[in-house]
Amino acid sequence: MSKNIVLVGGSSGIGLKLAELLKEQHSLTIISRTDPELTGVTHHTADITSDELPELDDPIDGLVYLPGSINLKPFKMLREDNFRDDFEINLLGAVKAIKKFEQNLKDSGNASVVMFSTVAVQQGLSFHASISAAKGAVEGFIRSMAAEYAPDIRFNAIAPSIVDTPLAKNLLRNEKQKKRSEERHPMRRIGEPKDIAAAAKFLLSDESSWMTGQIIHIDGGLSSIKQM
Repeated sequence: MSKNIVLVGGSSGIGLKLAELLKEQHSLTIISRTDPELTGVTHHTADITSDELPELDDPIDGLVYLPGSINLKPFKMLREDNFRDDFEINLLGAVKAIKKFEQNLKDSGNASVVMFSTVAVQQGLSFHASISAAKGAVEGFIRSMAAEYAPDIRFNAIAPSIVDTPLAKNLLRNEKQKKRSEERHPMRRIGEPKDIAAAAKFLLSDESSWMTGQIIHIDGGLSSIKQM
């Protein structure tokens, strides 16, 4: 069954792959700073941190919040502004979008909201203090919102490890860095956008209609497996 789905973000990386998976079957609206130039998709140009979001008249069956950050530094090099910036892009932008489209989501009667956390919230990784704090807030927000809006709106999040996207390009600058990252994961590879997009597609579907308040770990086993 065709759904009305809104992607906040979606012009590159995981968002673009998700848009490609969804656009043939669903009515898709993308709100992002740059046009993904996909046929059959409605695009509105907006920066979630500074611009007003567009008015949408139809019910929204699925809302995916994709903007994020990877700000990895030793704690002594992090400024308070770094924490504020990560909190704004990872959580407050989502709050802004959900408040804007709350009635559209309610009008669906069976809406799904999908957000993104990180493996670093559960695993505990050096140099991740700022992003882990922001994404930890995302996980708490997801569970609270799931409780408050059940059964009308479902809230779930995906917690990936590193994925080969433009956002992670500074961490995967060369083959040596990429190889080192691959070897840290039990599955011996880093994530690909399709790995995460497929999970997001599932959370938007009717097949996941009994799931809410969940943090789904798609991380190559990093959060739950330790090999000897």
